[in-house]
Amino acid sequence: MASILQSSVILSCSLSSSASSSKRVINAAIHLPKLSNISLPKIQTRKQHVDQELKILKEYNTPLLENNNSQILHHQEQQHSTNSKTIVQLYAILEAVSDRIEMHQNIGEQRNNWNTLLLNSINMITLTATTMSGVAAATATTCSDSSLLALKLSSALLFSAATGLLLIMNKIQPSQLTEEQRNATRLFKHLQKQIETVIAIGNPSKEDVKSSMEKVLALDKAYPLPLLGAMLEKFPAKFEPANWWPSNMFQKKNKPSTKMGKMNGWSEELEMEMREVVEVMKRKDSEDYERLGNIALKVNKSLAIAGPLLTGIAAVGSTFIGNGSSLASFVPLLAGSLAATVNTFEHGGQVGMVFEMYRTSGGFFKLLESSIESSLEEKDLERRENGELFEMKLALSLGRSVSELRELASKSGSYRMEGVDIDEFASKIF
Repeated sequence: MASILQSSVILSCSLSSSASSSKRVINAAIHLPKLSNISLPKIQTRKQHVDQELKILKEYNTPLLENNNSQILHHQEQQHSTNSKTIVQLYAILEAVSDRIEMHQNIGEQRNNWNTLLLNSINMITLTATTMSGVAAATATTCSDSSLLALKLSSALLFSAATGLLLIMNKIQPSQLTEEQRNATRLFKHLQKQIETVIAIGNPSKEDVKSSMEKVLALDKAYPLPLLGAMLEKFPAKFEPANWWPSNMFQKKNKPSTKMGKMNGWSEELEMEMREVVEVMKRKDSEDYERLGNIALKVNKSLAIAGPLLTGIAAVGSTFIGNGSSLASFVPLLAGSLAATVNTFEHGGQVGMVFEMYRTSGGFFKLLESSIESSLEEKDLERRENGELFEMKLALSLGRSVSELRELASKSGSYRMEGVDIDEFASKIF
């Protein structure tokens, strides 16, 4: 290419010089460098570039990725194994709870039968002995000594038997035992639903297992099945509300406080509302049930003493029938009749059951108070139960709507500022 270009240039110069007047020939040449074969680099496409990067990443990072994947899989398997073990444990507790529900139901029916059968039997024995005493007193002057002695001894023995049975019945209080089993059945059913809810939601923890175990044991202690050794005191010195929850359920924990940004459904207004509701429950509901419980306890104690005392007096008085004293004939008749009346009022009216009902109601309000106070003492708002949910559950527990609960708190605050006691109870259920 360079030689051809050179020749053409020389030819053109020669023609131009020949046309000129000087007739000179001018030789001119342009020397261009020879172009050698230049190899241009190959331009890679995007696909080839990506494939090359993936190849490099695979060469250098394959061991690390495999290690991370194995760690993730191991962690997932370990977590799945832990969850599976926790679920199995919860199901085991659930089976025990179901068994206890069945036991308390059966024993509750049995002890209710005790109350009915013992009441009817003792009243029949007492009235039969009273009738025999009346017959002996009426025929004391006409019948033979042997017949009179038989009537007197039979009457005394029947009164003595009624006294012994009354002492046993008043000691165990079958109506109160029945109410205990009813409450235990209801609370175990509630615990059963709680465990089923935890399992249904999924991802249970070891804390759920521990909490469920503690609740089962606390209920066993609060409502024992045996009569000998473990039976609850039926005539305590002072009225005390029932306690069926673990002692550490509302234990205060030292936890760091959080910022007041995300309130978890809580606000200063809600906390003030909870405090007002607690004050109402303490001043009205708890005090009222404590007062009624003490009254029921005193009445039950008096009746439990009066019944055996009257049958005992009738048993002793029946031995003096026919001794020529009208008072000796009158005492067993009056004492026997009064004993049957007292026994019917105590066990037919189920005063022990009423006392146990007041104990349970007092425990219910104590549980609500402890729950609210524990939540308010918890400074970490994220560890509290959601405030709106907590308010709704409290309102339902008291038989109110959320708006009615807020009205109650507002009313309590205004009454307290005026120095006047509120005229309304917190609960509309009990």
